[in-house]
Amino acid sequence: MTATKESRTVDVVGVRIAGGRIADDVRAVRVVWKRELIRFGRSRVRIFTSLAQPILFLFVLGTGLSSIVPRRTGSVDYRTFMFPGVLAMTVLFTAMFSAISIVWDREFGFLREMLVAPVRRTSLVIGKCIGGATVATIQGAMILVLAGLVNVPYDPLMMLELFGLLLLTALAITSFGTAIASRMGQVESFQMVMQFTVLPMFFLSGALFPLTGLPPWLRVLTRLDPLSYAVEPMRRAVIAALPGHDSRVLSRLDTGITWGGWHVPIAVCVLVVAVFAFGSLVAASLQFNRIE
Repeated sequence: MTATKESRTVDVVGVRIAGGRIADDVRAVRVVWKRELIRFGRSRVRIFTSLAQPILFLFVLGTGLSSIVPRRTGSVDYRTFMFPGVLAMTVLFTAMFSAISIVWDREFGFLREMLVAPVRRTSLVIGKCIGGATVATIQGAMILVLAGLVNVPYDPLMMLELFGLLLLTALAITSFGTAIASRMGQVESFQMVMQFTVLPMFFLSGALFPLTGLPPWLRVLTRLDPLSYAVEPMRRAVIAALPGHDSRVLSRLDTGITWGGWHVPIAVCVLVVAVFAFGSLVAASLQFNRIE
C-alpha cells in the first residue's frame, strides 16, 4: 500500500495590531461621541429637568425683573434682553454636567477599560468633549425654540448665528469641565468645584444684567470671565434681528465689552471663546494622559 499525501493550500490571514492609525482614533472619537448621545437620549428625566432651570429664569425671574426696570427698557420686554444669557446658561450647566460622567466612569471602573483601549487618549478626550458639546447644544436649541415667547423674532440668519455660537460655547465649557473632572476622583468633589466655578461664570457674564455702570473691581471680573465673550455675540445677534426701535433700546442697555476704553468687536469676542475652547481641550488632553 502506497500512502499518498494530498497537497493543501492554506490561506494565511494577516493580523494587524489595533491602534496607531488615524482611522482607529477617528473611530474612537465616534464611539465616545455616540455613547454620550445614547446616554442623553435614554435619560428623559435629565432632558426635562435641565430645561426647568432656564425656563424658570426666563419666564419667572425675567417677568419679575421686567416690572422693576421699565425705565431703561421702555416698551421692550426685559426678557428679550435676558434671552441670550439664558441660552448661555443652558449650555453652561449642561456642558459642565456632561463632564461629570468622567468621574462616574472612574468610580465604577469603566474609565480604566477605556484607557486600555489601543487608541490615543487624546481621541477619547475629543470624543467626550464633542459628545458633551452636542448634548449641550441640543439643550440650548430647545430653549431657542421658545424665542417667540419673549418677543425674539425667528430670523433664519439670527437662528443660524445663535446655533453656531451655542456649539462653540458648549465645546469650550465641556472641554473646561473635562479638564477639571480628569483631576477628580469623587463625584462629590467635582460637584463642589463645579458650583464654585459655574455660578461665578454665570453671574459675571452679564447674562442677567447689563455690564455698564459696574464698579471697577466687578468690571475687571466680568472681563476675565470667558462666558462674557460668549453672551455678548449672542445678544448682539438678537439685537440685530429686532425692529429698529427695540434694537436701539437694547443697544443702550448693552454697550458691549471694553478693554481700557476700546470696544471689543464681536469677531474678537468669538475668537476669545475659540481660544478658550482650544486651550481647555489641550489642558483636558494633558490631564487625561496623566490618569493611571
